[in-house]
Amino acid sequence: MVKIGDISLGEFPLLLAPMEDVSDPPFRALCKQHGADMMYTEFISVEGLIRDAHKSVQKLDIYEEERPVGIQIFGANLDSMVRAAEIVEEAKPEVLDINYGCPVKKVVCKMAGAGILQDIPRMVALTEAIVKRSNLPVTVKTRLGWDEKTKYIVEVAERLQDVGIKALSIHGRTRKQMYKGEADWTLIGKIKENPRIHIPIFGNGDINSPQKALEYRNRYGVDGIMIGRASIGNPWIFNEIKHFFKTGETLAPPTISQRVAAARQHLTHSLEWKGLKLGVLEMRRHYGNYFRGLHGVKEYRAKLVTSMEPEYLFSVLDDIQKRYGEEIVA
Repeated sequence: MVKIGDISLGEFPLLLAPMEDVSDPPFRALCKQHGADMMYTEFISVEGLIRDAHKSVQKLDIYEEERPVGIQIFGANLDSMVRAAEIVEEAKPEVLDINYGCPVKKVVCKMAGAGILQDIPRMVALTEAIVKRSNLPVTVKTRLGWDEKTKYIVEVAERLQDVGIKALSIHGRTRKQMYKGEADWTLIGKIKENPRIHIPIFGNGDINSPQKALEYRNRYGVDGIMIGRASIGNPWIFNEIKHFFKTGETLAPPTISQRVAAARQHLTHSLEWKGLKLGVLEMRRHYGNYFRGLHGVKEYRAKLVTSMEPEYLFSVLDDIQKRYGEEIVA
C-alpha cells in the first residue's frame, strides 16, 4: 500500500499531473471518474495567492468527489512561500505540493519552478521551512536537473527526504530539455534502488500507453506513475492502464459517443466553474484532443473553436454524435 503521510493511495497509484490551464476541477472530475487515484491542481503562484489575485485563489477550489487532491504552489521568496502554504492549508487539500519542475522562462527567470535547480541548497532550505510550518504532508515535483551536467536528483532526493517531504515526483528530463526528446527514467530507478529512500517515488514523463506504464513500472520499480499530457482529451488512460495491469488485455478505445459525452461534461462544468467567456475559450484547447484522428472532424472542430455560444457548441457535439455514433478511433 502506497501512502503519502496517512493518505492511502492503493497498491500502485496513478496520479494526474499538475498542468497549467488543464488540471482544473472540470478536467480533474473526468480523470477521477476514469481511474486516476490522486489529483493535482494547476500550479499556483504564491505571489498571486498572497495578494488575493482572483485567478490564483480560484485554483484553490476542491470538490469532494475528486479527493485526494494536492494543491501545488510555486515561487522563490521564502516568506511568500510560507504565507501561501498557510493559505493553502485553509483550503483543506490532502497534500501541499511544491513545484520545482516548471521549465517555462517567465517562471524560471525568477528562480522559481525548475529555476531553483540551479541552487540546490536554496531548494532544500525552502522546502524545510515549508515542512516545518505546514500541518499538511508536503511533497515535491521536480526534474532530473538543470541540464545534462547537473543531474543531481539522486542526492536531491535524499536531501529533500531528510528535511521531511512525504513523496517525490520526478519528471525524467532536465530543464534545458523542456519537453523535447525522450524522458530518461534511469536516475529515477537509481533513487528507488537507494536503501536510504523510504518515501514514495513517482515517475513522470512519456507514459502514453498501458504497455509503457507496465514496462516502466517493472523496469524502474517506482511506487506509482504521474500522467500529464497523455491524459489531455484522453481521461480513459487511467482505467486502461489499470485494466492492462490486472488482465494483460487492452481495453477497446472509447467510442465517439463516449468522447462526445466526455466533451459535453467537460464543457458543462467549465461553464459552471469559469463562467461563459473563459468556460468557452479555455475548452478550445481540448476539442482537438477529444476527437483526434476522427476522419472529417475538421469541419466540426472549426465550429467548436470559433463560436462563443454554448447552445451552438452543444449542438455541434450532438452533430458529431449523430454522424459517428459508436465508431471507434484507434
